[in-house]
Amino acid sequence: MEILGYIGAVFIGLTLGLIGGGGSILTVPVLVYLFGLDPIISTAYSLFIVGLTALAGSLSYMKQKLVDYKAAIVFAIPAFIAVFITRKFILPWIPDQIFSIGEFEVSKSFFVMTLFAVLMLASSISMIRKHKASELEGIQSFNYPLITLEGFIVGVLTGLVGAGGGFLIIPALVIFAKLPMKVAVGTSLLIIAAKSLIGFLGDLSNFEIDWFFLSSISVITIAGIILGSYLTKFISGAKLKPAFGWFVLAMGFYILLKEFSKSL
Repeated sequence: MEILGYIGAVFIGLTLGLIGGGGSILTVPVLVYLFGLDPIISTAYSLFIVGLTALAGSLSYMKQKLVDYKAAIVFAIPAFIAVFITRKFILPWIPDQIFSIGEFEVSKSFFVMTLFAVLMLASSISMIRKHKASELEGIQSFNYPLITLEGFIVGVLTGLVGAGGGFLIIPALVIFAKLPMKVAVGTSLLIIAAKSLIGFLGDLSNFEIDWFFLSSISVITIAGIILGSYLTKFISGAKLKPAFGWFVLAMGFYILLKEFSKSL
């Protein structure tokens, strides 16, 4: 299964490079189901892997001047605060056994994986639907209250499940900051990188980190995103996105079924 895990790591980076987002949603399932890691430590590792991979992916957008740093700062500050607080204090505070109804037990792991599956379903719908971004773009203006609120919510979700949240960030940047789609993608990658790595800092005192394993997976995903970015010259990411969305949808339902069957 570990070989499949490393192949999955390549696929995560490749998908991020090809379609600009969504691939990080697979990081936790790869760590849990292919490498056999505990769901909670997997969310911590995912933050590190996703953070480094998104940072590598954002570099090409920076070179092309497709990153809006003002929007990144406005969105990222509440996200930074939320993800760090969530990883440092809220997640450790959640009990291992939350509650039970008869033989049905809701554990911390079940809660995290179920929430993760729901986010996968939301992410898949976002990828399957055809967005008319050009209709939303216009003169840049910042809806500060909504950007701040969205940033905080995304930060909490990132802290709980270890996903980058690009499928939530990109629409927010397009709608609330009026950014062109390509700039929104580049800005999103930078935000994901910063908040994921800051969130991971909140875990350093909570877990014993296997740095060799974490570094090896990160190198593979970074290689994948570089390859994916190169392949965009020959393959249309826009055409691949709906197909990947259906795959994520199936994975989300699979995780829900697996987690509910384990808790019964």
